[in-house]
Amino acid sequence: MKIAHSLPVLVLAFALSASAWAEVQPNPLFSDGAVLQRDASVPVWGKATKEGEKVTVRFDGQSETTTAKDGKWMVHLKPHKAGGPFVLTIEGENTVTVNNVLVGEVWVCSGQSNMAFRFKMAANAATEGPTANYPKLRMFTVEKKNSFQPLSELTGQWVECSPTTVSDFSAVGYFFGRDIHKALGVPVGMIHSAVGGTPAQAWTSLSGLEKPPQFKDYVEAAKNGMSNNEQAKVKYAQELADFKTKIQQWNKEVGKDYSEALKAWTAENKKNEAAGNPQSPMPTPSAPKPVAPAPIDGAKCPTVLFNGMIAPVVPYAIKGVIWYQGEANAGNSVEYRTLFPRMIADWREKWGQGAFPFLFVQIAPFMGKPPEMREAQLLSWKNTPNTAMTVTTDVGEANNIHPKQKEPVGARLALAARALAYGEKIEYSGPVFDSLKIDQNRAVLSFKHVGSGLLAKGGELKGFTIAGADQKFIDAKAAIKGDTVVVSSEQVSAPVAVRYGWANVPDVNLYNKEGLPASPFRTDTESEK
Repeated sequence: MKIAHSLPVLVLAFALSASAWAEVQPNPLFSDGAVLQRDASVPVWGKATKEGEKVTVRFDGQSETTTAKDGKWMVHLKPHKAGGPFVLTIEGENTVTVNNVLVGEVWVCSGQSNMAFRFKMAANAATEGPTANYPKLRMFTVEKKNSFQPLSELTGQWVECSPTTVSDFSAVGYFFGRDIHKALGVPVGMIHSAVGGTPAQAWTSLSGLEKPPQFKDYVEAAKNGMSNNEQAKVKYAQELADFKTKIQQWNKEVGKDYSEALKAWTAENKKNEAAGNPQSPMPTPSAPKPVAPAPIDGAKCPTVLFNGMIAPVVPYAIKGVIWYQGEANAGNSVEYRTLFPRMIADWREKWGQGAFPFLFVQIAPFMGKPPEMREAQLLSWKNTPNTAMTVTTDVGEANNIHPKQKEPVGARLALAARALAYGEKIEYSGPVFDSLKIDQNRAVLSFKHVGSGLLAKGGELKGFTIAGADQKFIDAKAAIKGDTVVVSSEQVSAPVAVRYGWANVPDVNLYNKEGLPASPFRTDTESEK
């Protein structure tokens, strides 16, 4: 009797178990509120627990079927015009329904802390926030995750933009997305994947780092992490112990005096600011501060953020990428000239969508970041097709690595997108140095991206220095002559080189009449060492 009565229960339990075993699940990017890329083949993928399970994806009259293999499945939807909301269904032995799906423009916004910088901290959040009612602008924020192995899953959700939700959006991502939404009149989806304090090598895949021979140390570090061998752990423990000894010694011999110097410098600059005087240079310690070794599984390790926060997004159909990063690589700006373009190429290779637009921000003025890093970014732009660089010389804060003016950054990135991605005939960059001509005791500079003309904002041109063969740069007079800038000094009779904005915190005012600032530059760029 007991056995007989228990049979229905066993049958039901078996049926439920079989149903769970046969479950199909889409990648979390395909969840309620998703935005799909318009006018493009759209991959839709996920996992299945039953080998050979038939999976059908339906979307606005389309139906695509595939078979699960090795626990995975993928179909490609045909190009679709902008619109929505639609319903996306994934059917296996179970059915998943994804509601409120829009079709429009999809961009990835990535980088380090200035991209992760939240809207509620932006300079104009109090005035912009109450009007940020854009239900067709949505953001998916990828949860932070490090991994030495490429992941296929991620955590996050799509959030509609409203005055109550915008606070935690990426500020740059919001302002960019808002302007694209307004300009095109279509839905916009932003996939936000950024982590503060992280270098470009952490955002590059292992195969991406393996191609140039100069990145062999990064490759070795990534492989050590992948194997998770005891040798790597022992080495890290030794390096950490050595660091603790050195930092204790540094704090005793250098740190106390340096801390007092910083306090005095801060007080002096407050007085300078009140009096309208220039900021004094930031003091440097008498000996460099020891740097802690990177944990073998930390977010600064090569490949770990690509694996954990980009690989799970690939190959989601996108229009392009906006990127704000570089501060973490500022100590090796020459390397960044190669590393950053390699990272861009790596992402394009992995996505398989060709040379999609990659728009990035030149790091803002800050006392602790050198001009060589801005130069590395400028050279990356010049040497990498279908990229654009947004200049921020006018929106930085000398003593704050996280400047609060994020709206101009997003707006300038949006101008670049409208030009490069959407073909509008608009100027999207400030003046960019092109060539130098010496005319007796004068240096004549020519520029690209002059727009409708050069402009000295707020008075006479400033920020230019000039040097002769001795390479001693001194302040120079500069004047706009047509589409050129003529630079000279009575102290330099035979100039050979000119620099503009060549400082950690440049004081500059060259723009084009479209209101876009010129990038800092030097005509005597050093070759890669």
